[in-house]
Amino acid sequence: MSRPFLKMNGLGNAFVVVEARDAAFQPTPEQVRAWADRARGGPGFDQLIAIEKSDRADAFMRVWNADGSLVETCGNALRCVGWLLMEASGRDEASIDTLGGLTRATRAGDKRVAVDMGEPRLRWDEVPLAEEMDTRNIELQVGPIDNPHLHTPGAVSMGNPHVVFFVADAETAPVREAGSLIEHHPLFPEGVNVGFAQAKGRDRIRLKVWERGAGLTQACGTGACAALVASHRRGLVDRKATMELDGGELEVEWRETDNRVIMTGPVALEGTGTLA
Repeated sequence: MSRPFLKMNGLGNAFVVVEARDAAFQPTPEQVRAWADRARGGPGFDQLIAIEKSDRADAFMRVWNADGSLVETCGNALRCVGWLLMEASGRDEASIDTLGGLTRATRAGDKRVAVDMGEPRLRWDEVPLAEEMDTRNIELQVGPIDNPHLHTPGAVSMGNPHVVFFVADAETAPVREAGSLIEHHPLFPEGVNVGFAQAKGRDRIRLKVWERGAGLTQACGTGACAALVASHRRGLVDRKATMELDGGELEVEWRETDNRVIMTGPVALEGTGTLA
């Protein structure tokens, strides 16, 4: 398999994007892992993206994590793919279908894109969780029973599953240790992305995310949306906030008028290459 690709990123969240509307692209998990690994000569990425044909949108976006697993969607990649589609069409909007649902991207400035991420899914069986509980405060803790390091997070699906812990200081949160542990916790039958959110004000959240199948990344778009929703449900922030991630800032709004989450942020095109 020899396929040209674009190297892109959204706030440092790294993607290899392959055009697959004219020729099928079906890599094996082993191929995905090899391409993701720079030490093995691959281009390296957090997610591999294929742009495919769609019967109900301008394109279908398929997403593989660096570990070779196929996942539902990726917020930062939606901005990148949306920008590519808009550049190709000359229009200011694009519709993108994913395994997590249909989305719409619009121009928001020079190499800035807003994506309508849809309505957050808040029922326990929509996240999904393995058992019924209130997703505002799920029964989960890390550390000693009488003095846990982390406890009672919120859970949200933004087309993919997220759990969000509310922390006093995101910089010192045990992201790698707890993230890798919780990612495969039996409470989450499909695995889970793990966020660590620090409310710095009613309109600002510092966030770190351990991504399912990718580990600690520079930014996670769906994670930013999930963190805003979970934090608002706990009364920590308003419905619109600036999300501070390691790779930069995203603007996220959970609109009261139609219950939809809008994420706005930059895209970057780094270069081209060929998958061998």
